[in-house]
Amino acid sequence: MSLDLVISSKPSEDTLALMENRRLIELHKEKSNNNFSVGDIYLGRIKKVMPGLNAAFVDVGYNKDAFLHYLDLGPNFASLNKYVEGVNKGGIKGGSLKKFKFEAEINKDGKITDLLKQNQHVLVQIAKEPISTKGPRLSSELSLAGRYMVLVPFSNRISVSQKIRSYEEKDRLKRLIKSIRPEGFGVIVRTVAENKKVADLHADLQALIDKWEECFKQLKKAKPPHRVLGELSRSSAMLRDMLNKDFNNIYVDSQETKAELKEYIASIAPGKEKIVKGYRRNIPIFEHFGIEKQIKALFGKNVTMKSGAYLVIEHTEALHVIDVNSGQRSRSKDNQEQNAIDVNMESAEEIARQLRLRDMGGIIVIDFIDMKDGANREKLFEHMKNVMSDDRAKHTILPPTKFGLVQITRQRVRPEMDIKTAEKCPCCNGTGETQATILMIDEIQNKLRYLIKQMNQKKLTLICHPFVQAYLTKGFYSIQRKWYTNYNRWVTVKKSDAYAFLEYRFFDAKGEEIHLK
Repeated sequence: MSLDLVISSKPSEDTLALMENRRLIELHKEKSNNNFSVGDIYLGRIKKVMPGLNAAFVDVGYNKDAFLHYLDLGPNFASLNKYVEGVNKGGIKGGSLKKFKFEAEINKDGKITDLLKQNQHVLVQIAKEPISTKGPRLSSELSLAGRYMVLVPFSNRISVSQKIRSYEEKDRLKRLIKSIRPEGFGVIVRTVAENKKVADLHADLQALIDKWEECFKQLKKAKPPHRVLGELSRSSAMLRDMLNKDFNNIYVDSQETKAELKEYIASIAPGKEKIVKGYRRNIPIFEHFGIEKQIKALFGKNVTMKSGAYLVIEHTEALHVIDVNSGQRSRSKDNQEQNAIDVNMESAEEIARQLRLRDMGGIIVIDFIDMKDGANREKLFEHMKNVMSDDRAKHTILPPTKFGLVQITRQRVRPEMDIKTAEKCPCCNGTGETQATILMIDEIQNKLRYLIKQMNQKKLTLICHPFVQAYLTKGFYSIQRKWYTNYNRWVTVKKSDAYAFLEYRFFDAKGEEIHLK
């Protein structure tokens, strides 16, 4: 297995595509101004305490108040609250918790009104990004994630990932962490720490302690709402969680992002910086790697598989429903039961891919093709668990019911990836009224004239459908060359498979879109 990460950087957002053997398995979009990413730590202010919900709404600067439930306060909330008050009043001079006296753990069945009141300052961490009409979901059980471990302030617990099977290795890691862990901090050892050297683990722990010290410095001068510690960018966070020997290449079309990733990889895996490679071709990076076509094929309501079977994916407010259909697939030499198990096994792999790709969360119900043999249902259940073992989101899979339904719950911490695959009608542009398509080039030239003559744009890029791009650039004395003759400016014309036939956009020298009415 080989993993490639392809990153398309634009001024407004970065789009990350994770490829496994050239197949798209994850797609993430990260806006450059996203201040509410999972892992960000904020000093917030309690806006309203809701005894009926046993929760509180917190102002962290988002246009919707964030939600903090009593169960998300964490057992050591009293110690955290005491620490925040001490820092605000100037009684605590450093980030060290060595001499800090912990308070008793809070009651699991307690009331929110016993701990929080209106206008109180509280240190919180984003647990779920804003989704739909809801604000962020918060937690006061803070954690700082590193390459090999997670640092948990106000705790003394050391735990090791259950995915590390060797008892001897677990014992080695526990003894090692116990010897280097500072007082007042708990540590969760991640799976990638298996068989790592002491120096690597110590360096990672020290980096996390430095982050906590930075959090303390920001907290001293912070007035709520204020972000006191930001999580890594999505690309760096993905590398932190996934970088291994299977990672072959990272392609990025931005020199700034390339430098950032090289620096980060040098800190977590010295010697692997060479896997970061720049991309400078005229063809957009996603089209060069065939990602744009895969997106169009994979994000529709119907998803077809190689055998001819297909999935129908429906989204509702309460849950997601996936229906498995055999389609045109027919194998006369096999009986109905064998055909059903073959289609179901193939569908399980594609469904696991779709869950990661779309980042679907909540309740997912899958209607597999009915199978009479209980052994086949068990075989499908085990296969479903196996193909979802690489999914980093927490999930639970229930065995198939006698009706062939499989129920899955999957953690959702970010808005679901939803890409529209249906295009507007190229003739009416979705209005129901047709326009003279022959006038399209005149329209482009009029806007181009305005941008050069009136707005004095020095460098312009036009991105349009491949057919239009070919029409503008074909021949020795093309329309593109005529523009250069008329305006003494070279206009770069690029194609994009993602654009509808009559869709086009102008971009300035900084790569930002120019909006014209």
